[in-house]
Amino acid sequence: MGDAAQPIRGGRTRARLACMLGVVGVAISAAPVRAAEMSSGIAQLYTSVSIYPPSATSMTVCYGFVCRRREILDFTAADRKALTQIMTAGRASAVTERAAVQKAVIWFDRRMGPILGTDKRVAKADFRYFDDKHNYDCWDTTRNTTSLLLVLQEWGLLKHHVVGDPRYRGNALVLQTPHNTPVLVDRATKVDWVVDLWPRGYLQPPDVMTVEQWVKED
Repeated sequence: MGDAAQPIRGGRTRARLACMLGVVGVAISAAPVRAAEMSSGIAQLYTSVSIYPPSATSMTVCYGFVCRRREILDFTAADRKALTQIMTAGRASAVTERAAVQKAVIWFDRRMGPILGTDKRVAKADFRYFDDKHNYDCWDTTRNTTSLLLVLQEWGLLKHHVVGDPRYRGNALVLQTPHNTPVLVDRATKVDWVVDLWPRGYLQPPDVMTVEQWVKED
């Protein structure tokens, strides 16, 4: 895809967490655009791995498990046009907007896949796959999708939803493994909806379901 050739600034850092263990790293201060409007739950996604939250022009893309590897995506005019077209097509209702968000996440997957090598990624990847350089764990997908949603919100492309705090599940008593996910909140109903890419492979639409349903999934 032509967009993938646009400039990306890259970087690397050491891992501080493991998705399956659910360990949270040490937070540091950051100075993002509109930081004061972020909840503590969203801000923690970024401070815990020492990265800046997204702005209207760029976002850090995490991969390699708990953001051990990272790239900066600078949104081009073509990127903004593509995402605007996707989201505008879903403005009729909350249902169609959630479907558009799925397409926007697929756009992101396609945009970054050839650059990061995550076009080789698999569903439900974690450290047991021994292929961190080509994969996202659930911490990576939570940060990346939340960042993308915040950018869409900053651009005024979310009509029926706002970005909510990430949610967590995990119950060893019923063999439910630890997992976390981004969340959208329906403005009208106040219902929380997950946008969960981690259980899906490359270019597959993320799971979109209510948090109430998601917390019961395995």
